[in-house]
Amino acid sequence: MDLNDLTTILPFLIVIVWACVLLLVDLFIPREKKGLTAFLAAAGLVAGLAAAVQQLGMQAEGFGGMIVVDGYTAVLHILFIGVGLFAVMQSYDYIKRKGIERGEYYILLLFTLSGMMLMANAGDLIVVFLALELLSLPLYILAGFARPDLQSEESAIKYFLLGAFASGFVVYGIALIFGATMTTSLAGIVAAVKTPSVLMLLGCGLFLVGLGFKVAAVPFHMWTPDVYQGAPSSVTAFMSVGAKAGGFAALLRVFVTAFPEMASYWAPLAMWIAALTMAWGNIAAIAQTNIKRMLAYSSIAHAGYILVSLPAAANSVVAPEAIRAALFYLISYAFTNLGAWAVVLTMEQAEGKGLEIEDYAGLGRKKPALALAMAIFMLSLTGMPPTVGFIGKFYIFRAAVDAELVWLALVGVITSLISAYYYLRVIVVMYMKSGEPQTRSEGWLNTTVVLTALGTLVFGLLPGLLLEFASQAQFLSFIP
Repeated sequence: MDLNDLTTILPFLIVIVWACVLLLVDLFIPREKKGLTAFLAAAGLVAGLAAAVQQLGMQAEGFGGMIVVDGYTAVLHILFIGVGLFAVMQSYDYIKRKGIERGEYYILLLFTLSGMMLMANAGDLIVVFLALELLSLPLYILAGFARPDLQSEESAIKYFLLGAFASGFVVYGIALIFGATMTTSLAGIVAAVKTPSVLMLLGCGLFLVGLGFKVAAVPFHMWTPDVYQGAPSSVTAFMSVGAKAGGFAALLRVFVTAFPEMASYWAPLAMWIAALTMAWGNIAAIAQTNIKRMLAYSSIAHAGYILVSLPAAANSVVAPEAIRAALFYLISYAFTNLGAWAVVLTMEQAEGKGLEIEDYAGLGRKKPALALAMAIFMLSLTGMPPTVGFIGKFYIFRAAVDAELVWLALVGVITSLISAYYYLRVIVVMYMKSGEPQTRSEGWLNTTVVLTALGTLVFGLLPGLLLEFASQAQFLSFIP
């Protein structure tokens, strides 16, 4: 290990070392001043963000090729840290209100963020697995952070058991891939695989199953509604964007750069998974009356939209466009979904009240600004102009059409039309039904709503800014 190796993981190193430092510092912060831990966590994330920005345009390998730095890494690091900063802002007032303000909350947040960042750095399947566990273990704890709330504890144990099961698939898949190629390096796999063997195909399939769980793709989605509903809402908001982006960070890099010779095998499977995920996520969401469960199924559906980019990227000509579209969609989804969850956090009352869609009746009259923000988020999730959600879906579907996957793009369009029913239902309830909704006016939460609403509109009207940023997500080629 030398200085160059450390440079390649500098953003990750800053975040994880700062998390370890905060473990000690938090011991000396009085219980009534745990908000200071939040500000310290945010300061560490800002330092990590500065390091990530410095890596834009950089292409390098470290630790013998186990760590990769390229445009893809830098863009994802900036996305992850941005999501982390919004998560800290959303959580600051919420966990105090819920009576679960403990310093370790923010420390666990930093640890799981570091796992996501390492996932983007992975140049080896062993690093992918280590990053996956570093991402997942703190999230299991955060899901049960509202103890002794039984729903929160139940969501944590469900997430842990199914997550451990999915990790087993990943490990077994890595073992089979190693057995077929005698290497776990992505570069080594590309060089070794000329004619895919049965062992290699099985390993590739198991790896897809394990990561399919992380991104909540059908049929590996069964944990999502219960975990999203039971976990503290601030954790669910972070999980719905961060964990999904982390899973896709590994999914896209590994399959596009390490398994291109097997694209004719995994691309059709990915197509059907994407189609089923879009269809089931949107259809199941129609029946939901609890807004957390509705957004959980919505999250499944959006995993399907992003997953469209994977079979599109199997076409080497379309691959750069598909990767750019996936990154654009992840960023646009982060703005939109974090904003929607910020409104949910504002509406949530003690003992789980305020979480039914009917509880939003009259919000347009009582809190017009908050209702307008929620309407913007719902329209963006539907994919309607002039929001950034429309632009995101346009680029994803265009990549599918360019890859001659017209039927998959049509499935996406049809399921988007289905989603309009349950997204627009929220707007109808807010503006066309009378009621006395209870809301919380909290500084950092309100700031999150405003910033995400502005981002959803501004990047919808001026998508070139975001597209140019996503265009920097270039892979460091492993092809000899």
